[in-house]
Amino acid sequence: MSERSKLNRKRREEKEEKQGNRVIMWIAVVLILLAVLCMIWSMTL
Repeated sequence: MSERSKLNRKRREEKEEKQGNRVIMWIAVVLILLAVLCMIWSMTL
């Protein structure tokens, strides 16, 4: 039983780490897109 819970905990930690990295990547992509849009908008003024 203890081995199973250790295995499940390890799997859950790996999954959470993957999801966290994905969220950080998406935040970075959105910030870069906003910066590009802001630059384009400021050039058209």
